[in-house]
Order: sequence, then C-alpha cells, then structure tokens
Amino acid sequence: MKLIIVGATGFVGKELLRQSLQRSDITSVVAVSRRALPPGTSAKLRSVIVKDYDQYTEEAKKEFAGANACIWTIAITPSKSSAVPWDEVVRVCQTSALVGLRAIYESGVAKPFRHIYMSGVAAERDQSKTPSFKPKYSLMRGETESQVLAFANEHPGEIEATVAKPGLITEPWNIPKRAFATVLGWTVSLPSIYVGQIATAMLDQVVNGIEKDPLLNVDLVRIADDLARTS
Repeated sequence: MKLIIVGATGFVGKELLRQSLQRSDITSVVAVSRRALPPGTSAKLRSVIVKDYDQYTEEAKKEFAGANACIWTIAITPSKSSAVPWDEVVRVCQTSALVGLRAIYESGVAKPFRHIYMSGVAAERDQSKTPSFKPKYSLMRGETESQVLAFANEHPGEIEATVAKPGLITEPWNIPKRAFATVLGWTVSLPSIYVGQIATAMLDQVVNGIEKDPLLNVDLVRIADDLARTS
C-alpha cells in the first residue's frame, strides 16, 4: 500500500508516520508537511514539502500518483482557534481539506482510494443545530466533514471516505494531560484517546477497509484495543 499522510510533522502525524514506517503492509509513505522531517531516513519514505496545504505543485502531485489511501490531520484546534482570524481558521480547516483532497484525487490515485479526514468529537454536521461548545467552529468543522464525504460520494467506486472524530488526544506518559483528560471526562463527558491508539486505528482502517462513518472516539479505541489483543 502507498499511503499519504498530510500533516506528517504534527502531533498525530508524527505517530502515524512512525507506525506506518514499521508496517510491512505499507510499502510506501508520502509525508506531506510545511517543514522538513526530523533526521532519519527510510527507503519507503518520500517527503513532500508544501508552501501550504491548499497549494500543490505538479511535482507534489506526481508523488501522490498511484496512492491507495490518505489520512488528513490538518486543522487549527478549538483551543487555538480563538487566537486566529476566522477567515484563516476556515481556510486551514475547510478550504485546505477540500483543495487537498481534490489535488490528491486528480493526481491519479489507485481506485478505490481510501480517505480519512480527522475531525473532532464536537464537530456538528447538522447545520440547523447550535452546539454548546464553540458553535461557529463546531458547525464549520461539521460542514467540512459533510463536504469531504460529498466529494467521495460524487466518485462512487473510486473514493471510500470516513471521518475520525476523537476526543482529547493525549499520551500515556503525559501525566498532567492524562489527569486533565480524566477531569474533562467526569465534568463534561469529553472522551479521550492516546495518540498511539488513534494512529493504530486509522492505519488499520486505510489498510484493511473502512468499517463505518463516522469513526467516533469509542470506535477508535475499540479498534486499537482489539488489535493490541490480537498482536
């Protein structure tokens, strides 16, 4: 399998890259980022550095050709969105996701092509609702989910897409963040997941087939735990 990881230098992207390079069933990895990858090479790794995630050169598209799947991790998080102009939040979270998917598809990917858009548990697809948490942001992220899925539906038999909707993503060794996740789970019922778990689950879905949409936090944890038990 040839896999594209968009946002390969981010928190989740780095874990996706680490795990994918260790898997024998993933034979080629195209790591898309705005800055160079950390030192270390692999024969199956190709690095594509873009000016931004809504800008793709012909050279970048050539690297995407023949890919079997993509995991898209790029977004401005809810906690950071208040400090960024709204137009920029939309450009990064929504415009880039659609421009990037279209550019990848038009590069000549394998079919069916599996695509996972990583969103968040609070994103709301129903635009008639008013979410309790950052409503403008949550509706925009939900609208983006719908647009990604609509693009896939416009290409039946060619694109298989789903949305991963994790809660708070943390690390087993980060005790303060784990404690914070526990408090949020008790107080506002916000679920959490380890970064290794979400990476494992999303890689399983692009390699072995997408089981459902959306992939909620509970689904991602279940998939990762099931794989851990059988490994």
